[in-house]
Amino acid sequence: MSHAIRRAGEPVLDGTTVTALRSALAATADEVVRAIIDEVPPYANALSGRMGATIRRAVRTALGHYLDLAGGNATAGDAGDAAYELGRGEVRDGRSMDALLSAYRVGARVAWRCLAAGAVPAGLPAAEVAKFAELTFAYIDELSAASAAGHADELAARGRAHERHLEHLARDLLADASPDVLLDSVQRAGWQPPVSLTAVLLPASQARPAYRALDPSTLVLDDLPDATGVLLVPDADRPHLLRQLADRTAVVGPARPWARASASYARAVRAWSLSSDSAGIRDTEDHLPELVLSADMDAFADLRNRALAPLRTVPAATARRLEETLRAWLLHQGRRDEVAAALFVHPQTVRYRMSQLRELFPDLASPDRILELTLAVGLRAG
Repeated sequence: MSHAIRRAGEPVLDGTTVTALRSALAATADEVVRAIIDEVPPYANALSGRMGATIRRAVRTALGHYLDLAGGNATAGDAGDAAYELGRGEVRDGRSMDALLSAYRVGARVAWRCLAAGAVPAGLPAAEVAKFAELTFAYIDELSAASAAGHADELAARGRAHERHLEHLARDLLADASPDVLLDSVQRAGWQPPVSLTAVLLPASQARPAYRALDPSTLVLDDLPDATGVLLVPDADRPHLLRQLADRTAVVGPARPWARASASYARAVRAWSLSSDSAGIRDTEDHLPELVLSADMDAFADLRNRALAPLRTVPAATARRLEETLRAWLLHQGRRDEVAAALFVHPQTVRYRMSQLRELFPDLASPDRILELTLAVGLRAG
């Protein structure tokens, strides 16, 4: 608090001057309010009607407290508390701190003009006018600082509350909450639902840095299991999104209607768990076969055991080579040279191995057998 304001009990104005100025308090307050309306546009409507009357009383109270202070009968504390609450209220009313500071500047100028015009005729010595001016503007500085603190604290509190509401919405979406629950969360968060959401799974430490480069309506969580984070990106342009994430370790799920974001997240989680190397972008759209085949790993294991049972009759090393050859043969539709190139072996080696496979699988040409084997070897053996 400034030196001028701390000097409680040291009157700048004598009792006669204070009494004379107090008699003009209402007129001074009205003139201050009129000047603010004329010179600070954000207050043009706020200072009319019942609100205007309330603010006039507040200005009158502040001026009265100031006269008490100038007369040595008060300290700045109470006025500072009121100014702090005023700053908080400006946030609730949707006005910036710049508007309030402008109002303070206008109010200080007008109040000083009115008070000084009354103080000198009331007998304030010329030598004391400078001290009076110092106290006046120090008082306004203190009120401005208190209001700025209230404004900043309210913004911070509202920001934290808004962030909590957005995080709560994101958790509801990932949990596949009911439509009613989602709509309630949307309203609390003040969030405009998009057409679709795309889940992006990435290390928790990268979640918020990546978020800052995306649409500001993106929802973010960075405290998921296994030190992962998720971004729910609204109406994403997929190629653009992938480029934005090019330098990060990420798995990008499919776009889904916003209320079904959990489906995008679930697929991203599964792709993350399947990824054998954690570096680089992994677009789930490029890995649909693996995701389909791994959807029920227990069923997939049963399918492999049944379909590849004949390979268990040969040594393990031979079985591995034959399975690798079978997979290449199925994927390259029996084109021997392409199979040989894929396996880095001679075409005659492919021919020999396929003879072995036809002995183990007499019905290898059967469409049902081809479908079952193709699925069984669709994922490379771990």
